[in-house]
Amino acid sequence: MSMVDLRPPAIAIMGPTASGKTAFAVELAQRLGTEIISVDSALVYRRLNIGSAKPDAATLAVAPHRMIDIREPHEVFSAADFAAEAMPHMLALSNAGKIPLLVGGTGLYFRALLQGLSEMPPADPSVRADLKAQAASEGWQAMHARLAAIDPESALRIHPNDPQRILRALEIHRISGRTRSDWQSFPPARTFPFRVLQLVLSPNDRAVLHQRIALRFEQMLEQGFLDEVRGLMTDSRLLPDLPSMRAVGYRQAWLHLAGQIDAAAFRNQAIAATRQLAKRQLTWFRGMDSSRWFDPNAETDALDCCLREFLDRGQSNNK
Repeated sequence: MSMVDLRPPAIAIMGPTASGKTAFAVELAQRLGTEIISVDSALVYRRLNIGSAKPDAATLAVAPHRMIDIREPHEVFSAADFAAEAMPHMLALSNAGKIPLLVGGTGLYFRALLQGLSEMPPADPSVRADLKAQAASEGWQAMHARLAAIDPESALRIHPNDPQRILRALEIHRISGRTRSDWQSFPPARTFPFRVLQLVLSPNDRAVLHQRIALRFEQMLEQGFLDEVRGLMTDSRLLPDLPSMRAVGYRQAWLHLAGQIDAAAFRNQAIAATRQLAKRQLTWFRGMDSSRWFDPNAETDALDCCLREFLDRGQSNNK
C-alpha cells in the first residue's frame, strides 16, 4: 500500500527562454487564483526590463509575480540567496490557500530550491586573487581548459565565457582538493515541504524555438532595448563583468554600444548566445528527476490532463 503524500502542492513550470512557459503560467495563475514566483536570474534585477523579457504592468495586474525587482544590477545574487528568499513566498502562498507557481528558466535556482545545495568551502580571498591574476595573464579560455582537465563534469555545465563560475569551481578545487562535482554529488538530506509537479515546456521542434528566439529579439529592439542598456551604462557602479550585465543580450548590447562590435554582429551574437542559453537550459532540465515534458502548443490536452491529475490527487489526499 502506497503512502499518501500530505504535503501541500506546488507547480514548477520550467523551460528554455522563449518557449512559451510564461504565457502558459500567467493563464494558469489566473485559473488557479494564485501568484507566480519567478525563477529567473535576470528578472531579480531592477532596470533589466526589456532584455530580460520582464512581465509588463498589465501582466503583473492579472498574474502577480514574486522574486522580481529585488536587487540592484550592481549586486550579486546567488542560487543560495534565491532558495532562502523564495521559500517564505511559497509558504505564504500555501498558507493563504494558494498553490505556488514556480516559473522560469534558471536551472540552478530550481535545483537550489527543490533539492538544496551541497555545503561547499567558503570563498578564500587569497586563492581567488591568485586565480584572477592567472586569468588576467592566461585568459578565461585557458582557465576553462584547466577546469575541464580537473573537473570535466563542471566544465560541461559552465560556459567558457562565465568567469564567475569558472573561478568558483577552480577555487573549490584549490581549497579542498575536491572538485565542485564531488561536492555536489553529496546533496544535503532533507525533505522538501511541498509536493511538486515539475513541468518542462518546450517546442518539440528546435527550429520553432529558434524562430521564437529571433522574433523576440527583434521585438526587444523595437521596444527600446538598446536605450535601456545605454541608461544602465551611465551607472558608474555597473561593470560589464557583473552577473547582471553578463545576462544574454545585455553582454552583446554593451559590446555594441561600447563600439567593440557593429550592429550586425550585435544582432547575430545576441541571437546565437540566446540559442546557446536555451540549449544549456534544456540540458539542465533533462538532468532534473521526475520532470514531465510537454510542447505547450501541440500538447495542450495532455498538459491539462497532467495538471488535473496532480490537483485531483491533492484533493483526494485532503478528504
